[in-house]
Amino acid sequence: MKQTLFSGIQPTGKLHIGNYLGALKNFVDLQNSGGYNCYFCIVDLHSLSGDLDPKTKPMQILDLAADFLAVGLDPKKSIIFQQSQVPGHSELTWILNSITPMGELERMTQFKDKSERQATNINVGLFDYPVLMVADVILYDTRVVPVGDDQLQHIELMRTLSRKFNTRFGQTFIEPKALLTKTPRVMSLKDPHKKMSKSVPDGCLFLDDSPEIIKSKIARAMTDSGSEIVYDPERKPGLSNLIELYAAFTDDDPKSVAKKFADQQYSIFKNKLAEVVAEHFAEFRTRKEELLSDPAKLIKILDAGSKKANAVAEEKMADVKKKIGLAL
Repeated sequence: MKQTLFSGIQPTGKLHIGNYLGALKNFVDLQNSGGYNCYFCIVDLHSLSGDLDPKTKPMQILDLAADFLAVGLDPKKSIIFQQSQVPGHSELTWILNSITPMGELERMTQFKDKSERQATNINVGLFDYPVLMVADVILYDTRVVPVGDDQLQHIELMRTLSRKFNTRFGQTFIEPKALLTKTPRVMSLKDPHKKMSKSVPDGCLFLDDSPEIIKSKIARAMTDSGSEIVYDPERKPGLSNLIELYAAFTDDDPKSVAKKFADQQYSIFKNKLAEVVAEHFAEFRTRKEELLSDPAKLIKILDAGSKKANAVAEEKMADVKKKIGLAL
C-alpha cells in the first residue's frame, strides 16, 4: 500500500535553483518512484503572512502552478492543488489552535527568523503558521513529509499535536514522519557565505532566467584570489560554490569537477557552468512559457486537483467534528 506524502511551496515570487535542487527536483523523483500518493500544494494561505498584495497574488499562484508542471509534476500521478480552495485547512487550523500550548509556538525558531526579515509586519499569522502547516499535513493522513533537517522542528510539532488530539478525542490522525532529503545549500553568487535568495536578484539564478542572463550572472559571480581551480570551501568559498553548482547539475562530485577544470581559467569554467545550467532548464523554460500562455488550463488543473483534495479533507473534517462534538 502506498504511503501518502505531502509538501507545499508558497507563491511569493519566482523560484530559483535553490528551490529546484532543494525541493522541486525531489518532488518529481518521489512522484515518479511510484511509491507514494503525492499531494503537492500551493500554500497560498501561508503566503499571506508576508505578502497581502491582491494585485500580484493571482499571477504568483499561476506562476507557481506553471513551475510545478514545467519541472515534471503530473496531475495524472499527483494531486496538485491550491490550499485556499480546501476549507478544511483553515478549519482544522482553528481546531488545532484550541489544543496548542503557546509555549509550543514560542519556541519555534523560524518565527524569530521571519520576524527579523519582516520587522515592520510581525503579525499573528507569522506566529501561528506552524499550526496551519500541521493542518496541511495531517488532514490527508500523511505518513511522510520530505524535508531538510532545518524543518524537523515542524515535523515534531505535527507529531505532538496529532498525538495530543488522538489522546483526548480518540484515534484520528496519523503522526507523520520526516523523509529526510539531501538538500544542498545553494549559496548566493554574490556572497558564498549567504544562502541564495530572491531578495538579492543578482546573486540568484531563477528557473526561468534566459541563457543570456544566466551567463551574465555567473560571469559576475564572486570567485577568489588566485587562478587555480580547486575545491576548497574554506580558502576559496566563491569558486567552491560554483563548483558545487556544476556538480549538482551534472550528478558529479565537486572534487572531480575541480580536477576536470584544473588547467582552465575561471572564465572558461564559468562559461561551461552557464551552459550546463541553461541547458538543464531549456525544456523547462519552453514548457513554462506554453503553460503561462493558457492560464485557463492552469486554473482548470488546479481546480481539478483542489476538488480531489477537498473530497479527502471533507471526510476527515467530518470525523474531526464528530470527535469534538460539533456534529449534531
